Amino acid sequence: MGTRADKKKKKRKWLRVVMFTFAILIVAVGAYAYSVYNSLTTAVDTMHTPLEREKSEKRTEDISLKKADPFSVALLGVDQRPGDRGRSDTMIVLAVNPNTNSVKMLSIPRDTRTEIVGRGSMDKINHAYAFGGVEMSLDSIENLLNIPIDYYVQINMEGFKDIVDSVGGVTVQNDLEFTYEGTHFPVGEIQLNGEKALKFSRMRYEDPRGDFGRQQRQRQIIQAVINEGASLSSLTNYGDIFAALGNNVKTNLTFNEMVTIQSKYREAAKSIEQLQVTAQGTTINGVSYQLISDEEKARIHQVLEQQLEINN
Repeated sequence: MGTRADKKKKKRKWLRVVMFTFAILIVAVGAYAYSVYNSLTTAVDTMHTPLEREKSEKRTEDISLKKADPFSVALLGVDQRPGDRGRSDTMIVLAVNPNTNSVKMLSIPRDTRTEIVGRGSMDKINHAYAFGGVEMSLDSIENLLNIPIDYYVQINMEGFKDIVDSVGGVTVQNDLEFTYEGTHFPVGEIQLNGEKALKFSRMRYEDPRGDFGRQQRQRQIIQAVINEGASLSSLTNYGDIFAALGNNVKTNLTFNEMVTIQSKYREAAKSIEQLQVTAQGTTINGVSYQLISDEEKARIHQVLEQQLEINN
């Protein structure tokens, strides 16, 4: 039978073992956290692509994210292939207001006939990117909606499948049965890898909702990627996720601005309202367009202007 001194010695030994193990754990967690942070900042640096302009010409006053001012961002989904700049077939404008904790989301039909600012011609709005890249796209969107666009996020849709695969695929709820490029998509909950997700988001001709239906599917994929990327099961894949983002996403948002938005605008993202544009299909010189009336433009402008708290 051991003495009291032996028991105290064993207790101290186990205490040292526990403390040593705890210290190793702290170091390991710290190293992991540093690795995640380093990979994240590297990806954001790769993504960061400033615009030539410092701010929109339609902004009479500077906005401050630190003061939680309302702001707008344009999401451009670009079909970009080797040797081809591509076109922005997906254009979504978000107007974010932390004072009302809400986001207004407007999808602009790709075939909308409007002035291509900087080119001096009327054309489909998705052609603006092919003619003049992000700058011309933003100028043309601002002119169409008569509001400032403060930030942009460009996603290369051709490489979007890499982003989907990096989070282990996505699950979406499909409301329309269809087959596209040899892949069948049944109604109901379906699991998609990157290649299937890209096909799922591109189909529009078999959808009676046309481009609106396609935009809805694209938003489903983007939301599913966000959900998967934020889950604990994806933490071990952070290197693949950040690499895929860095290779396929461009934005003028800086790392600090992203952190500020996450901190001060988080609640607004919980209430997203989709705005519906009423457009009339027509054909001009053998080319199909979507025409938005002046009255409809004025209505959309008023909603977005109020959301952004712009005082004219």
